[in-house]
Amino acid sequence: MSSIDLIIIIVFLTFSAGIGIWLGRTNRTMSDYFLGGRDLSWPMVMLSIVATETSVLTFVSIPGLAYREDWRFLSLALGFIIGRVIVSFLLLGDYMQTGVISIYEFLGKTFGKIVQRTASGIFLITRVLADGVRFLATAVIIQVVTGWSLPMSLIIIGSTTAIYTIFGGLRSIVWVDSFQFGLYLFSGVIVVGTCLSHIDGQYFMIFSSLIKEGKTQIFHFTQITDPWMVGNAVFGGMFLSAASHGTDHMMVQRVLSTGNLRAARKALIGSGFLVFFQFLFFLLAGSLMYLYMDGINIQKDREFAFFITHHLPIGVRGVIIAGVLAAAMSTLSSSINALSSSTIMDWMQGTDSLKLARIISGFWAIILITVAMIIDESDEAIVMVGLQIASVTYGGLLGLFILAKLKERLYHVSVIIGLIAGMGTAILIKFNDLPWVWMIPVSSAMVVGVTIITDLFIDREKI
Repeated sequence: MSSIDLIIIIVFLTFSAGIGIWLGRTNRTMSDYFLGGRDLSWPMVMLSIVATETSVLTFVSIPGLAYREDWRFLSLALGFIIGRVIVSFLLLGDYMQTGVISIYEFLGKTFGKIVQRTASGIFLITRVLADGVRFLATAVIIQVVTGWSLPMSLIIIGSTTAIYTIFGGLRSIVWVDSFQFGLYLFSGVIVVGTCLSHIDGQYFMIFSSLIKEGKTQIFHFTQITDPWMVGNAVFGGMFLSAASHGTDHMMVQRVLSTGNLRAARKALIGSGFLVFFQFLFFLLAGSLMYLYMDGINIQKDREFAFFITHHLPIGVRGVIIAGVLAAAMSTLSSSINALSSSTIMDWMQGTDSLKLARIISGFWAIILITVAMIIDESDEAIVMVGLQIASVTYGGLLGLFILAKLKERLYHVSVIIGLIAGMGTAILIKFNDLPWVWMIPVSSAMVVGVTIITDLFIDREKI
């Protein structure tokens, strides 16, 4: 890596940390630190949601999927939009009305502290594992492009992110996320522009070639056990989005910071459409890279890194690497803040201490960096590994919130039994090679069904 590229990266990291600290100077209360004072604008929140959920997986794995296969991921993204609309009208009103800081407080008000802490514990474990995979994805591309070791890459990214997250809180995270979103989207534009500049204006022939090779196929009409069969993908994407943006505190925390239901719905639904077009753009980048490099065989999830290393000039390469770092840092910062928020509100009785909040944030930053260092890559695309980890627990959490909406008087023991049954079902689906997109809908239905049936037979006087 050239000195020019290195300077660009250092400037980016320094700017991100500095602006984050400066924006967080007005934090006075827990609401300021964890919800940005509940007065953040919905467009900024929308950009932050997209930056948080797509992360570096968009950079690494989405172009790689298009390079190796086609645009099937868009069928999943269609479901993402539907899922967010459902959450906007099913759950957001309850969150706003109760004024919670951690969404698991909503479960606590309905089923008691035991269920609240159980749900929070599941969230904490899921976030650490899923974001550990995302962090690993960052190391994959940074290691290839820069030649840095994996531990060095993780420490540099993690420490910089931790600085502005610990001192700045959610307001800093949302603003820095918005800047970082623009940077990594611009990086994608550079890649697409580089590819197009080498095809001499023969755009129609190029896209005809992609279509003929099946590289732009979105919908797959295959057997029911194929996760990418159009029905599975759209339906699974709908439940995945409903669970992630309705029951995962890292995502919901952002919309709560808007302060009112109308703005929250705009931010959440708008993010669904924005993320769809972002996926489309990065899939296009992967397809164009396939043509540009004549479809040569490249190690899985290294396609984008290979293109950066071998086909981009000095200086431009530094901007792209900064974009990759931006994508990683946006997710990491959000995860640290959400983990800290849930820890304090769900496990420490909501102690209103900024000092404690910052200490807990530092603790989770260390945990995430450590987990990323010990996770091994699997044989699957990294983006799919991250989604499958989340899917194991998301169905259980979604089932809990559905039960809370039913307004039934359910005993907490029945709820816990239903939750265990739901998560067990998701694990069975995973290890029996059934489509992973079935995990959330089937396991959430199992939670609701088992809980209601168990509650009919349980003798509360003996418990």
